[in-house]
Amino acid sequence: VLSYGHGDVIRGLEAQWKTGLSPWALTEDGEKLYGRGTADNKGQHSINLGAIQSVLSARRRDQQGLGFNVKLLIETGEEMGSPGLNEFCRAHKDELAADVFIASDGPRLSPDRPTIFLGSRGSLNFDLTVELRAGAHHSGNWGGLIADPGVILNHAIASITDARGAIRVPEWRPAEIPKSVRAALADCDPSGGSGDGAPEIDLNWGEPGLSPAERVFGWSSFAVLAMKVGTPDFPVNAIAGKAWARCQLRFVVGIDPNDIVPALQRHLAREGFTNVMVTSTREEVMNATRLDPDSPWVQFAVASIAKTTGKKPAILPNLGGSLPNEVFAETLGLPTVWIPHSYSACSQHAPNEHMLAPIAREGLQIMAGLFWDLGEPSLRPKP
Repeated sequence: VLSYGHGDVIRGLEAQWKTGLSPWALTEDGEKLYGRGTADNKGQHSINLGAIQSVLSARRRDQQGLGFNVKLLIETGEEMGSPGLNEFCRAHKDELAADVFIASDGPRLSPDRPTIFLGSRGSLNFDLTVELRAGAHHSGNWGGLIADPGVILNHAIASITDARGAIRVPEWRPAEIPKSVRAALADCDPSGGSGDGAPEIDLNWGEPGLSPAERVFGWSSFAVLAMKVGTPDFPVNAIAGKAWARCQLRFVVGIDPNDIVPALQRHLAREGFTNVMVTSTREEVMNATRLDPDSPWVQFAVASIAKTTGKKPAILPNLGGSLPNEVFAETLGLPTVWIPHSYSACSQHAPNEHMLAPIAREGLQIMAGLFWDLGEPSLRPKP
């Protein structure tokens, strides 16, 4: 078994946390464990290590070993797109050889339902820039005489989707959602549980004709992450010379990652926005991956989790977010099974990041059961 975790986190945002909380101190408050990295990802791979330790201790009492071999890969660059990870794994492919990849990251479908996901959507961040001139000019003297980069940029962005966010760039749209993916998503509700900071799903947003689960797990989505024109903190009566936006495409299997930026450039040219520059950011592209839900390793994990918890786990063909899963699935050629121990309202990239203690407890049970079953040759799939 090859397992994985990442030790890096995003910035702390200390001033924005609730009174009495710090991103750099683990704080227990009721059933929440607060701290930066509790959900993403130190808490999650710590659960898996604790489960392995428990199984090993129990088997040693019977003079047995774990029953299988474990290789553990921890990196510290995941939040920046895992730079160098693919090259490292390619160079050390023999040392990292395994029969299956099992790890934990991301959220459950809902807090009370164990979840398995088999890949991840890809992710590419890029900048859109309209730079017309140096400096700003008085809006009274020049308004109506010189082009406004902010207006141009906003119209360019508006051309990428329709008013409800459905993507209009043809190459960014999947040809279809495979039948096996639709079947796996049929009983999946991506609301993440009610309350506790989870936003309500906008039923009239995104691609028409798709269920909410299909929109987030089976389709591409476009987002504007940040925008700047002029001086937002102290606006003045001037037409700016430059406007900028950081954007992102989350994409599924079937979208060519090497054509994402060129496809957008072609689209903007067709729409008449030839003065909008498109540049990729320094984060590496995380490509989309997806394991077949009918894989024997998936069925093994489902059976083990159901036996431990008495619950039917949700099976997601891929996570809505992005992970370096392509490294394990493609470079190393492994079937990939992810078992998350968080939930969607965990504030993982925001102030007040936390892990839910009930999920952590059940996660320990799930992983201990899974690792115990892996040590039983009669239960695990044959290599």
